[in-house]
Formats: sequence, C-alpha cells, structure tokens
Amino acid sequence: MELIKRLNLKGHLLTAISYLIPIVCGAGFLIAIGMAFGGSNQSALVQGEFSIWDALATMGAAGLGLLPVVIATGISYSIAAKPGIAPGFIIGLTANAISAGFIGGIIGGYMAGWLVLAVLKYVKLPNWAKGLMPTLVVPFLTSIVGGLIMVYIIGIPIAAFTNLLTDLLNGLGSSSLLIFGAVVGILSGVDYGGPINKTVFAFVLTMQAEGLNGPITALQLVNTATPIGFGLAYFIAKLFRKNIYSSVEVETLKSAVPMGVINIVEGVIPLVMNDIVRSVVATAIGGAAGGAVSMVLGADATVPFGGVLMIPTMSRPMAGVMALLVNIVVTAVALAVIKKNVPLEELDTAVEVEEDEISLDDIQIF
Repeated sequence: MELIKRLNLKGHLLTAISYLIPIVCGAGFLIAIGMAFGGSNQSALVQGEFSIWDALATMGAAGLGLLPVVIATGISYSIAAKPGIAPGFIIGLTANAISAGFIGGIIGGYMAGWLVLAVLKYVKLPNWAKGLMPTLVVPFLTSIVGGLIMVYIIGIPIAAFTNLLTDLLNGLGSSSLLIFGAVVGILSGVDYGGPINKTVFAFVLTMQAEGLNGPITALQLVNTATPIGFGLAYFIAKLFRKNIYSSVEVETLKSAVPMGVINIVEGVIPLVMNDIVRSVVATAIGGAAGGAVSMVLGADATVPFGGVLMIPTMSRPMAGVMALLVNIVVTAVALAVIKKNVPLEELDTAVEVEEDEISLDDIQIF
C-alpha cells in the first residue's frame, strides 16, 4: 500500500487528464460542427476537393485520434518532467499504432515515465558525454525499450481487453444500460467533482476514445444537472411551504446555478457542507435517474465538457435534454422533501466568517 502511495498513480493520471480535456473539447467541437453541416472525416485533404465542413470534421477527428498519445505524454511528463515528454509521445504513438487504444496510452505513459527515471538513475556517462543524456540517451533508450515492450509484450493483451470491453458495452441491453447509467450517475455526482468523479471520468474517457460517447455523456449531464437541481429545489420547497436554504445559501445559489449550466459542479459544495448526508442522498437519487435516462435514450455528446453546450453535439439532442430534465427535477424534489425547514430567524441573518475562524465544527452532517 505504501508503494502504491509513493507511485502516485492517480495523481499522475489526473494531471494528464487535465492536459487532455482542452484537446478533447477543441477537437470534439470541431468534428461536431463539421459533421452537423454535412462534412465528413477525410483520409487526406486534397486541395480543391473538400469543403470547410470537411476540413473541420477532419481536424477534429485527427485530434481525437491522438488521445492515447496525449495521455501517454501527459503521464510521462507528470512522472519524469521534461525528459519524459519524448518517450511518452513515442510510446503513445506506438500504442495507437497497435490499436492498444486509450488504455494502452495510459499504461505506456506510466512505463515511459518510470523508464526515464531508471535511465537517469542507473545510466552513468563520462563527464564529456553528459550533455547527450537529455537529448539522445534518455529519449533513445526509453523509447526503444518501452516501444518494444508495448509492441511485443503488453500491447496484444491490452488491445484484446479494449476490444472486449467495447464489445461488451456495445452489447448491453436496455435493462443493463439502465443499471450502468445509474451507477455512473451516482458515482459522478456524490463527491461534486472530487476524486470519485475524476476516477469515473478517467474510465468513461477510455470508452469515448473507443467511440462510445454514452458513458461520458451521462457523467457530464449529471455534473450539469446537479447545481441546477439545487436551485430548482428552492422553488419546489416553497410549494411545500418550506424554506430549505438560509439567506447566505440563497446567495450561493445565484452563482452555483450559472456555473452548473456550463458544467462546473463545485459551486454547490458550500451548500453541501451545511447538510452533507441529505445533499449527497438527493444528488445520488437524481444522478441515478439522470444517468439511467441518458444511457437508455442514447445521449451521445462528442464533447466531454461544456454543460448545455454539449447538447448540439449529440446525434439525439432530445435524449440529452430529457436526461437533464429528469436529473434536475428528481434532485430538486428529493432535496425539497428531505431537507429540514430553516428557522425564520436564520433566513434574514447573513453571518460573514473570516477564513481563520473556519473549523470542523462549521460542518453539519445532519
């Protein structure tokens, strides 16, 4: 366990994903816009034989096709800093070439980074040749060793596993899709953009790299719907003649809801911290409902971020709209029902707390 902590597997993966998201978003919007206007992904752009929409679709497809390379480079850089860039890039390309896919890119990135550290530690050169280490020795040794390991040892089982996983998800029936979507929805929502959410994101991003857009769409729709559901709960609670938020929390909602529209879920964390159990329960119920609807109806955004901006990129935009609405309404109703009524004296009292006065006593579990 101590060794795993020192390896920091999760930290390196999340660092690489943070580099990956802008590329996926940019490329995803390019291919979505291009194909929406009749463009297609061309194997080669021959001058005079393609439209601007063909160009956009091709540019986007080229970017998305390099996801294993980007993730491998990012992980290797996170482990070994600048010396890890070239080996990560080459081994990522190798994973792409043998159809090891996104999983191959992830494993290749770890392998590249650790090989770089090993070469830097154990390969010793005379003083006159030390200048060759960063430009020749490190990239050559790590690339040839890591590339050959990828091709002849780990690449084949990784490619087989990726194909098996893809076929399995493609073959899920409606009931299985409902359960799978509900699980993704619950795990996506319950820690509001925290480590569980990011771990699930890494998994569903693997599926998107293999052409399965449903799981990552379910995750992102849950992230988008949760803050909006918290906002709608304020109005639904009024129908029950309840006040579920203090005046300070109402002010927080004014920024949290717009943030949610563009897929930033962290804005509701101050509200959650005031009533953790009830907030998480309502979020889980809404996320399960939204994720299940998203998967069953086939919402399939090509862009893994952007909130409501994802909807135009779907082949079934109404599926995304329905999933959002179900998630928002279920979350809101659950919150309105299970949250306690806030006493009247707290509604008009806004207490400002300095940062140095915050303590664990401020966090309310029930």
